[in-house]
Amino acid sequence: MSFLKDCWYVAAWDHEVGERPLARTLLGEDVVLFRAPDGRAVALEDRCPHRGVPLSMGEPEGGGLRCRYHGLLFDRDGACVAVPGQTRVPPGAAVRSWPLVERWHWLWIWMGDPARADPDLIPDWWWLDHPDWELVRGKHLHIRCHYELITDNLLDLSHLAYVHPATIGTEAIAEFPISTERGESSVLMTRWILDRAPPPLFAAVGGFRRNVDRWQIVETRMPCHTLIRAGCVAAGLADPDRGEPEGGIHIRNVNAPTPETETSTFYFYGHARDFALGDAGTSETMFAQFARTFDEDAAILEAQQRSIDRRRTGRRWTSTWTRPASPRGACCGNACAPNAPAPDNSDMRDLTG
Repeated sequence: MSFLKDCWYVAAWDHEVGERPLARTLLGEDVVLFRAPDGRAVALEDRCPHRGVPLSMGEPEGGGLRCRYHGLLFDRDGACVAVPGQTRVPPGAAVRSWPLVERWHWLWIWMGDPARADPDLIPDWWWLDHPDWELVRGKHLHIRCHYELITDNLLDLSHLAYVHPATIGTEAIAEFPISTERGESSVLMTRWILDRAPPPLFAAVGGFRRNVDRWQIVETRMPCHTLIRAGCVAAGLADPDRGEPEGGIHIRNVNAPTPETETSTFYFYGHARDFALGDAGTSETMFAQFARTFDEDAAILEAQQRSIDRRRTGRRWTSTWTRPASPRGACCGNACAPNAPAPDNSDMRDLTG
């Protein structure tokens, strides 16, 4: 398996990790997460080097973990510090440890070269931890698909009209074009939907009963971090040339899919809002409606992955469809994921002539 490793990925929500070890496979690596007595979160290789038993089966002790099989004790840095029945610890008895940073209610892991693990490279998603915004945490999602299919889904929001008509989709979305900007390691997609009916969720939480001006500003940065600025205001009050208006409702949707394997992903997401702060009913509505929305996406993405798997012919990703010679991520006029598996359109060749 090949993944970009010199970058930060979300390993878990902060509330998922406590003193008891949590086993999780990230980027094809077996990882155990736990907290030391001082509250610091730790990420170690989930494999005792003695006989290969997962350390996640062991017990926390002294800020580290003791293997359940033969009792070897490993500290928070992964070094073996005690072996029952002998005073000498064998040289080289250790497991890997990975840099871990707790920020925006998530634990971020760096699985590449530790010397390059700069916390400043973590996305600046400050809305998740700011008093003027309220966070609605996303549900736990484990999706059986390649993680880049999720990025592709987020960058082409025309699917909202067909997959999410009961929550955040309307038929008007496809009427309005998108503008796309490509950076060295990012893609920015912007769409303004002017003077159209609000989607059901926005009508419910924002109290809109008439047409609105709505915006979707989607920015994806490598390897797979996507921020969606969304919201709406009464029709006629938005000026796309001036960016997001001050009035109306504003939502920040943050997305951090972390690959488990080449065909499975832990999908971490959340929504911050600047309205109805402290209102439990609004938070409950947003959680339920977005949970439904993301479950609908999961069904599509898993079906897409199954289709891709059926068309594999021994290479990593195969397709009869060839990308045009254009900037990374440019295809079909849409802003697609920079490295998403190309769809196999061979079944459509009879529909073109």
